[in-house]
Amino acid sequence: MPRLESALVRLLGPQRVLTSPDALLAWECDGFTVHKSRPRAVVLPESTAEVQAVVRLLADAQVPFVPRGAGTCLSGGPTAGTTAVVLDLSRMRRVLRIETADLFAVVEPGVVNADLTAAVKHLGLHYAPDPSSQTVCTIGGNFAENSGGPHCFKYGMTQDHVLAALVVLPDGSLARLGSPAGSRLPGSVDLTALFCGSEGTFGIATEITVRLCRDQESVRTLLASFATMTAACRTVGDIVAAGLVPAALEILDQATIRAVEASVYRAGYPADAAAVLLVELDGPTAVVGEEAAEVRAAFARNGALRIEEATDPNERKRLWKGRKGAFGAMGRLNTDLYVLDGVVPRTRLEEALAGITAIGAKHGVLMTNVFHAGDGNLHPNISYDGRDAAATARTIAAGHEILQLCVDLGGSISGEHGIGTEKLDHVRMMYDAADLAVMAKVRAVWNPDDRCNPGKALPSRSACAESAKWPAMTARILRDEVRP
Repeated sequence: MPRLESALVRLLGPQRVLTSPDALLAWECDGFTVHKSRPRAVVLPESTAEVQAVVRLLADAQVPFVPRGAGTCLSGGPTAGTTAVVLDLSRMRRVLRIETADLFAVVEPGVVNADLTAAVKHLGLHYAPDPSSQTVCTIGGNFAENSGGPHCFKYGMTQDHVLAALVVLPDGSLARLGSPAGSRLPGSVDLTALFCGSEGTFGIATEITVRLCRDQESVRTLLASFATMTAACRTVGDIVAAGLVPAALEILDQATIRAVEASVYRAGYPADAAAVLLVELDGPTAVVGEEAAEVRAAFARNGALRIEEATDPNERKRLWKGRKGAFGAMGRLNTDLYVLDGVVPRTRLEEALAGITAIGAKHGVLMTNVFHAGDGNLHPNISYDGRDAAATARTIAAGHEILQLCVDLGGSISGEHGIGTEKLDHVRMMYDAADLAVMAKVRAVWNPDDRCNPGKALPSRSACAESAKWPAMTARILRDEVRP
């Protein structure tokens, strides 16, 4: 056994150091299955002290490393190169402290998102950020990617709910960012917010202090079906223009509805609808009642085919079941799924969706759409066979055009999934060399040797060389496919 691996075994024991090719298979990619690479090794620390000790060993050996949670990331963020060691933090899953008076909790990074709400539910509290993968994704991964979710329209992203973090830096030293009193002291730089969304390239958060929210007095969930996607999008605009701030505004297109209704996530959505709009309201009972009436009026003005309203937990759960299970339902359509997360201004949703449909038709890919309509955060999903090089090439080419469309419409290439390796060749759609140089200097303060999750988020020379293979490969495969 190589010297480094032997040292890791002495530190953690043989059961928590994985090196065999078969054992490493589960860590070869995340939810972005286009890029795959088995790491050099995987280690399973269970405490801050163990993370520190591992990182110090790796620093002494000048070996790169990648922090990883549940692996539900959709941009290749926790996918390691063959020379890197993965620090899998899934065993660090304790809720360390709950403060009901000050409304915060201290958790380890491996705590599953939904499990935190389950731990405080009896106290009338919850953790607001709720990615669709919340039953499996971890708070540490959410912090690394600044994840959102259906309720981020009203409640904000992960960054808005993290107060402090204990971080192991790439040399093994510890840093404390923020405090339970707030993420930034008066006159200081908000390092907690800077760390949030850094995609594991600044260090490893081993304790995270998050805000807790009190449960609202009343919650109502409404679902309307429409004959056209245009009508659904316009209804969203009407609701927001009326001054309402729903907890969630979610749209599913017809292809998604049919996939959901044919799956175990069946929710009773009308399969003949071109789109369904899910609206959730919460707050004082009297206010929610008035807002529900306004939402129903907006549905009617835009020709809703059918309207449902749920006020009890079971009915609400049923209406949400299809939305939360939408990505899982896509498994019925093909072997692989490419989930994009481009953003456009809410006023340009109709234009964006029309363009996305045209791009899908141009490349001959199977496209579905489910998205956070209130934020303009789109999730075009392309189902494809990852074993088919030509199909994969068409999928990547379509994705590139979709993200360019989002930027051209005044939006962004990523709303919540991050850059990872997926979007390294897309970053320059938004940023020039001067912008990227500033970002690289900021990262170098935290990660001067670029050993902490190297080749992610910013198109460094090595990352560019790697990511450049994909556009070139895509172009070659597409040329070969259409060659007579």
